[in-house]
Amino acid sequence: MKQFLLIALCATSISAVAPATVEAAAIKRACLASDRSAATRARCNCIQQVANQALTNSDQKTVAKWFSDPHQAQELKMSQTARDDALWDRYQNFGQMAQAVCS
Repeated sequence: MKQFLLIALCATSISAVAPATVEAAAIKRACLASDRSAATRARCNCIQQVANQALTNSDQKTVAKWFSDPHQAQELKMSQTARDDALWDRYQNFGQMAQAVCS
């Protein structure tokens, strides 16, 4: 679970073209700030690129918070609201894509 969160949360964006993508770099910043050895600049950039394709900016802000408080992810996973279920499904898809592309 920790490796999955690392991959999903280490996503980064190098794009400074549009404000939305700059704001979405929250996952990259969270990834780089993590104390994990696998959180390299290249890997965090790759994961952010995947996040830009798989997650909304709002999703990315939420997921980035999970780096410092992984319990929030568990709470969302256990939630029974349709909105939280949909975010968890997008997050799982994102994590699988990031693992496949960025490993």
